[in-house]
Amino acid sequence: MQLKTTRFLAPSGWAAPLPTAMDGPRTLVLAFGASAFAEQPQPFAELRAAFPQAVLLGCSTAGEVIGSQVHDDSIGVAVARFAHTELRHAATELQGPHDCRPAGARLAHQLQAPGLRAVFLLGDGLHVSGSALLVGLAQNLADDVHVCGGLAGDGERFARTWVLDGGAPAQRRIAAVGLYGAHLRIGHGRDGGWSTFSPGQRITRAEGRVLYELDGRPALDLLQEYLGEHAAGLPAAALRHPLALERAPGTEPVLRTIVGIDRQQRSMTFADDMPPGGTARLMRTGSDELIDSAGRAAARATQGLGRHDGPLLISISCAGRRLVLGARAGEEFATVADGAPCRAAQVGFYAYGAIARGPGGGAGELHNQTMTVTAISESAPRTPA
Repeated sequence: MQLKTTRFLAPSGWAAPLPTAMDGPRTLVLAFGASAFAEQPQPFAELRAAFPQAVLLGCSTAGEVIGSQVHDDSIGVAVARFAHTELRHAATELQGPHDCRPAGARLAHQLQAPGLRAVFLLGDGLHVSGSALLVGLAQNLADDVHVCGGLAGDGERFARTWVLDGGAPAQRRIAAVGLYGAHLRIGHGRDGGWSTFSPGQRITRAEGRVLYELDGRPALDLLQEYLGEHAAGLPAAALRHPLALERAPGTEPVLRTIVGIDRQQRSMTFADDMPPGGTARLMRTGSDELIDSAGRAAARATQGLGRHDGPLLISISCAGRRLVLGARAGEEFATVADGAPCRAAQVGFYAYGAIARGPGGGAGELHNQTMTVTAISESAPRTPA
């Protein structure tokens, strides 16, 4: 597998010439960029022209990652040319808030083919319910298929996110690539690094991703009480304090991020469904805890790889983690790079959520405020004895 990374920055352009010789049907091009490129799509047209045979995927971000560096107002690109792994592109438009599960089924049907080993997908961060999307995928994919990816970001603005569709940024889209063949090697790791600090509040009223009441009180009122003077910065201020959602007593909590508020309804909109009857607790963390969690995620993803393997590392962290880390944001990606094989190439972005389903069945989860690392490589073909 060949790997190259580069970066686009207006007005200077590409940091290095695009490696057009790597184009081919087994080439994957990933492009993660600032949301403002929706009005300046020329770099994506250049990528499409440079790699006409390749699968091109990308989305908007809350910060782009190349190597161990975090950038803004740029496009980070990774080009991976596989020797033996086949690729197939799939995409669908989201018809409305209740279309996420059917959208997952549509993607699965487009990707179904012998030898499917993994699916990497990207979705609109303001309109996609990740858990419903994963249910639709899981119901139509074999249990041994890895599913991973993320939801597009828009910094602290929460105004517009996009996914590349046909080489152009588009809203309300979900796009994916299927990876096929016995030579594919894929590892995945995730870790949060957060701890709870508020008592459990029962979700007494919610509809889909919108949370209206906790313990019979308006959800936004309770959040503002905890945030105090920082409540004026909502919804961005809530990125520092996600909710730990426990769907039922004794189940493993998942983290949920607020992506919007309605001051008139006194409600909050989350990156994924908030089921009535569940229990929610506010969380907090510090920089050291987040950086350490990135190292643990990387160790799980690269477990079993040799020091001289050359995997593509796709690292997806969440926007709230960047707010907490501040100037230290690059350190969590440096920690991933430090623990990776020496020929690894890292690309990624700050997202509104990460998606993960390992082999073995189950629908998988949308993970907020979590570092997820996916390591993709190929095994060499066996030589005859």
